Order: sequence, then C-alpha cells, then structure tokens
Amino acid sequence: MKIAVIDDYQDAFRKLQCYARLKEHEVIVFHDTEKDPVRLAERIRDADALLLTQQRSPFPRALAERVPNLKLISQTGRNAYHIDLAACTEKGILVSAGGGGNPSPTAELTWGLILSALRRIPQEVRRMQEGEWQGSVGIGVAGKTLGVYAYGRIGSIVAKVGRAFGMKVTCWGREGSTARAKADGFEIPASREEFFADADVISLHLPLNKDTRGIVTAHDLARMKPTALIVNTSRAPIVAPGALVAALKQGRPGLAAIDVYEEEPVLDASHPLLQMDNVLCTPHLGYVEQATYESYYGTAVDQILAFAAGNPINMVNPEVLKKA
Repeated sequence: MKIAVIDDYQDAFRKLQCYARLKEHEVIVFHDTEKDPVRLAERIRDADALLLTQQRSPFPRALAERVPNLKLISQTGRNAYHIDLAACTEKGILVSAGGGGNPSPTAELTWGLILSALRRIPQEVRRMQEGEWQGSVGIGVAGKTLGVYAYGRIGSIVAKVGRAFGMKVTCWGREGSTARAKADGFEIPASREEFFADADVISLHLPLNKDTRGIVTAHDLARMKPTALIVNTSRAPIVAPGALVAALKQGRPGLAAIDVYEEEPVLDASHPLLQMDNVLCTPHLGYVEQATYESYYGTAVDQILAFAAGNPINMVNPEVLKKA
C-alpha cells in the first residue's frame, strides 16, 4: 500500500520503532501542515492509507471527495471529531481509531506550566541570558486552591500532585467526574460559580466534543481572581471563542498558561496570546513525548497492517465494509 503520513512536525515517525514494521509498504511523510483541502488532496491523491496524528488536520467532506484512491484513515487516539465520518462512509473510506498514549505526559506538562507561570521561570531564564539577575518575585502553590475541571485520566493525576504540594484541591465536571473526585477525597464546591471564584489555579481537562465546545464562558472567567492562573492543556475550543483574550485584558484571571489554540500550528508571532506578558504559551506539547509517540503511532501502524491483511481493527465506521 501507499501510505501518507501528514503533520509530522518533528520528523519523528521515521525514528520510531513502529516505522520499521511498514517496510513492505511505500510511506511518504509530510512535515509541514496543509489545511486547504484541495492542496492537501493533491499531496495525498495516490495514497491508499492516511495516518493522522491526533487532530492536527481536519478531514472534511471537501477532502474526502478528492481522494478516490484512499481506503483507510488510521487515526492516532480514539478521538475522531475532526473527521467527517459521513463523507468517509459514503466514499468507502474506513476510519480506524484506537487507543495508545497515556495521561502522564499531559499531566506532567500541566504542572510544568503551572510552576513556570507562577515562578516566572521563562522570564528569569531569559533575564540571565541577557546578563541580568532576579527581576521578579514568584508565587508558590502550597496553601493555595487548585481547581480541576474534569476529574478524568489526566485531571486525576493533576489533582493528586496538587494535594502532594499542599494545595486545597476542588473538582468540577459532570456527575460521574465529581463522584470519582469525591471518592478520592477531593472537595466538590457548592456551585460552578464558587469553583471559578475560589480557585487560585484552574486547570482544564475536558475532551472536546459537541457538549464541551465553549463550555467555559466569559462569565466563568470573569469570576476568577485577578491573581488567579488558568491552564489549558486540553483543547482551545472548550473555552468560548475570544473569551480568554478578553478576560486576560480585563484582568480576571490575571495569568494564563496555554498549550492549545483554535488554529494550529501557530506560526504567527503576532497571535494575541503571544503578545501578552501575563501568558505563558507552549506549542501543544502535552502528548509530545517519546513513549507516548511510540504508543500512539504503534497503534496506528497496527491498524494499517490489520487493514492490509484484510482484518481491520478499531473501526469507527464499520458500515463501510458492509457497503463494499
């Protein structure tokens, strides 16, 4: 088969152990991003299979209609909200999206961002590089309140680290999420308003879907303390469009640490978040970690080889096979 791999920013795929398992197939890897469906279709027009890394590029109907040779999309991770499944099914494109990955790297990055933002580590590193010494006084976390929005695989790790640091940890989310948090000994605020108003740090750990898109509103942010920090290592659209930039300009919350953006990659240094002194930005590094890459891509390769052998796995739209 001809296999196209897109959005491999670091040229990482060919250095992973799982890459060698595709030696019987023709693999082409693209490192830059092409979001225009017409131009992207031209790139992958001869491919039988397409390997997608997380949600870096959408796969809309306009693309599905322009790739007549494509028979398989092998998605890293289970979340395929960026793929037009109806269009793929109509065009006979099977989508396989399995597991892989683990929650620890994103939880680790979350804490890296919290500590870096509050202790102003990037600014002080830069100051030393410029021949200066100590220009700020940082903020510690012991005795402060950490609010974790969604106590799932990642949020639960973040919460437990917060407790280890001596923080009061509160959790918010759906009933199942708060029930798990309460069972683990964490506090559930009396209301959503209290959750946002009382926290010194709020960390968002919601998956992106139709129910969570825009779930954090301008009103939520406006309730936060002017000294508070909000951290988002999940997905940008869980915050209402434009709400975060506006809130930071208004001073509630006073700080943000952001790893995710509405449009990625962010290659324009004039992006509003990059222009703010009270915001720490990283380029979506949450899951970008060696073992996680091996896991995610390893599963994606499993899906490609299973399809090639006539025994597809992790099928999101199995009706394609019945249609065929």
